[in-house]
Amino acid sequence: MAVLVISEHDNKNLKQSTLNTVTAATKLSDDIHILVAGSNCQTVAQQTQKIAGVKKILLADAPHLTNFLAENMASLLASIAKNYSHILVPSNTFGKNFLPRVAAILDVAQITDVIDILSSDTFKRPIYAGNAIATVQSIDNIRLLTIRTTKFAKANAESGNATIETINPPAESGLSSFVKIESSGGEGPELTSARVVISGGRGMGNAENFKLLENLAKKIPNCAIGASRAAVDAGFVPNDYQVGQTGKIVAPELYVAVGISGAIQHLAGMKDSKIIVAINKDENAPIFEVADYGLVADLFVAVPELEKKL
Repeated sequence: MAVLVISEHDNKNLKQSTLNTVTAATKLSDDIHILVAGSNCQTVAQQTQKIAGVKKILLADAPHLTNFLAENMASLLASIAKNYSHILVPSNTFGKNFLPRVAAILDVAQITDVIDILSSDTFKRPIYAGNAIATVQSIDNIRLLTIRTTKFAKANAESGNATIETINPPAESGLSSFVKIESSGGEGPELTSARVVISGGRGMGNAENFKLLENLAKKIPNCAIGASRAAVDAGFVPNDYQVGQTGKIVAPELYVAVGISGAIQHLAGMKDSKIIVAINKDENAPIFEVADYGLVADLFVAVPELEKKL
C-alpha cells in the first residue's frame, strides 16, 4: 500500500522537515503520497510536487485548515487513513499536535521519535533521553509514526514531478478555535533548520547577556540562537529557544554551547550535531565529553573575542 507523509508548511512555504520525513518514507514504500492541508496553500502544493520520489500530492484547501487545529486535522486524516499502510509526520510540535488524536480515532498506537526503520512493522526509537534505543514492532494495520528528522537526510526538492489531486476535507469540527499567535520576536532562521546554532545556558547569568550570543550570531550566516532548559526556566529567553529532550531536537553543522554544563536532557537534543564546540569555565563540565572542541574560559571574555575575530 501507499505511504502518506503530512507536509509541514505555513500556507506559503514548505518546511524542510517534510523533506527529511519523505526520506524516511522511502524506506517503507515506492508509492509515496503527501498531504498538503491548509488554506490558500496551492503554492505549497506546487513546491511539494517537485520532491523526488513522491507520486501524488493530496491538496486539502479550506479556511478551517488555516492554522492546523488538531481537531480539524485529525478528522481529515482519519477520513483518508484507510488508503495507507503508514502515516508519517515530523516529530515536532506540528506533527505531535494532531497525530495522537488520529491514533485515538483509529484505535491504533502512535510510534514516536522514530530514528530508524527496519521493516514495515519494526522501528527504532530512543528512550531514557537517548541513553537506550528501543526496537518496537507494531501489529496495527495502519502505523502512525513521528519521524525524528535529524536522523534522515533531506530528499531532493527539485527533481520530482508528482501529480496533484484536490480532496474535500470534512467540515470544521467546531471543537476549538484559533485565537492568536504570539511570537517571541526572535530574528534569524528556525532552530531546527539552521546551519549553525549557538546556545546559552545558566552560565549566561541573565537575559541581557544573551545579546552577546545574538551579536555573534549576526556575523554567522544561517545561525540561530538556542538555550538550555535551565536558561529557559530562569526566564532568560522564551520557551521556543529550548534545545533538549523536552525542547527542540537539532543537528546543525555546527553547535556552539556557551555556559552550558551538559545535562543529559540537553545532550539528547543536540548530540547529533556534526561539530560541537563548548565554552565553559568549568573544565569538568559534562559538555566537554561530547564536544569536538572545548574552550575552558570565561564566556564573557571568550565570546566578545570570538566576535571580534569574525
